[in-house]
Amino acid sequence: MAAENRVKVVLRCSECKQRNYNTTKNKRNTPDKLELKKYCRFCRKHTVHTETK
Repeated sequence: MAAENRVKVVLRCSECKQRNYNTTKNKRNTPDKLELKKYCRFCRKHTVHTETK
């Protein structure tokens, strides 16, 4: 199975703490927490989104 290393993660805005995005990541390639700059519709701007459970 090729998909056994991928896990579901939720991305949370670092400013307003709203959970905005769902995505998957490969645990083997990125064992640390994922951080992406994405658009937050609550803040109405691009902010850093970090991985939560």
